[in-house]
Amino acid sequence: MAFWGSGLAKGLAVTLRTMGRRSVTAQYPDVRPELPPRSRGVIALLEENCTVCMLCARECPDWCIYIDSHKETIPAPEGGRERQRNVLDRFDIDFSLCMYCGICIEVCPFDALFWTPEFEYSELDIRDLTHGKDRLGQWMQTVPPPPAHDTHGVLAKEVDAARASLEKKKAAASSPAAVSASAGDEAAEAADA
Repeated sequence: MAFWGSGLAKGLAVTLRTMGRRSVTAQYPDVRPELPPRSRGVIALLEENCTVCMLCARECPDWCIYIDSHKETIPAPEGGRERQRNVLDRFDIDFSLCMYCGICIEVCPFDALFWTPEFEYSELDIRDLTHGKDRLGQWMQTVPPPPAHDTHGVLAKEVDAARASLEKKKAAASSPAAVSASAGDEAAEAADA
């Protein structure tokens, strides 16, 4: 059973413990902070990969992604038909609305959006926090490379199947029957020459 004022005593105990410690102040503008790897800062756009599928804009819970495009006709190759493709005209993200949930990056099927650790993009006017495709493209330079695969992890089924197929081909090529068949082919080629 707790006695009267036990909460106050616990609070004062925490205060007294921290009073004896030296305070640590981050000297931010002069010394850049050490960010953890793959930290979320701002969203970068790789414009070449964007097919204007609009998945990111539709899935965004804040509706802070604005996309405009037009259709362009690609001339047909000989014997083919003309094709149409979407061309990206506008890709804006309003960072004053964005809550940095990362849903847009996860749903992009063509890897056009990436997290970058860049966090210094403040503006004096809130209307300037809407960044266009040019500014989002500039941040692609700061995107860190993906983490290396775990060497002790489980490989994908496709990789295992490809390795098994390669080993089977090597075993078939180095078997005695295959060696004698290839030696007979070389003798036949030498006789023809």
